[in-house]
Amino acid sequence: MSDIETAKRRLMIMLGVSGFSALLAIAAIVGALKFHQDWLLAVFAGALVVGFGAQIWFIVGFGRAKTGV
Repeated sequence: MSDIETAKRRLMIMLGVSGFSALLAIAAIVGALKFHQDWLLAVFAGALVVGFGAQIWFIVGFGRAKTGV
């Protein structure tokens, strides 16, 4: 696979994971605040971590492609 195809694939994966994490985080915070379900705060925090992790994974992969590592 070329560098461009790899970057496009990584971008689509990152967008999918980040989008799903954002929807999950929104649902969790609404559920926690509206229905007073404290365990949903952990789901909210986990969704944020996964979403930011996907973005960091994409950026690190983009940086490695430039250096050839």
